[in-house]
Amino acid sequence: MTTFELYFHLGLDHILDIKGYDHILFVLALCAVYILRDWKKIIILVTAFTIGHSLTLALATFKLIQVRSDIIEFLIPVTIAVTAFITILKPRPSTGRGIQLNYFFALFFGLIHGLGFSNYLRQLLGKEASIWEPLLAFNLGLEVGQLVIVGIFLLVTSIVVGLAGVNRKEWALVISSMVFGIALMLMLDTKFW
Repeated sequence: MTTFELYFHLGLDHILDIKGYDHILFVLALCAVYILRDWKKIIILVTAFTIGHSLTLALATFKLIQVRSDIIEFLIPVTIAVTAFITILKPRPSTGRGIQLNYFFALFFGLIHGLGFSNYLRQLLGKEASIWEPLLAFNLGLEVGQLVIVGIFLLVTSIVVGLAGVNRKEWALVISSMVFGIALMLMLDTKFW
């Protein structure tokens, strides 16, 4: 297995690991208002999130920025709760500027999530001569993992909304409310003060 393949699989496994469900929750909160026909918007949202976390992941891995891990571990569920709460307030996809706001949130919150990944990746890269290839491979693995999560979620949404006839708005509210509740519990578990 090449270095690229190794780190690609590590990124993929890291995002799909059920123990790291906080990242899965964020992706679900981000995509709760969308259905399969919105796939282009979802890819842009997930990619904006990946760009955000890739940037801080690189900066933190190169030790250009450092933030206490306990603060980051608290802020990650905060981003999940805020994203879910926004969907609860507006459980339909926005048009025009609203979509651009969603992209901004995905990018900005991705910055915070990248800091959470950085400690994990820094430990893995300790013995690597060059970290550019592993860093790229890890981020691509994360992106593919997020797209897998989105694909599964859209399939379930298609079944629930399209075939079972559940109202799209109510489905978004149920998903967002569940994610919001879990995020609040995570915030209480990770408070740093």
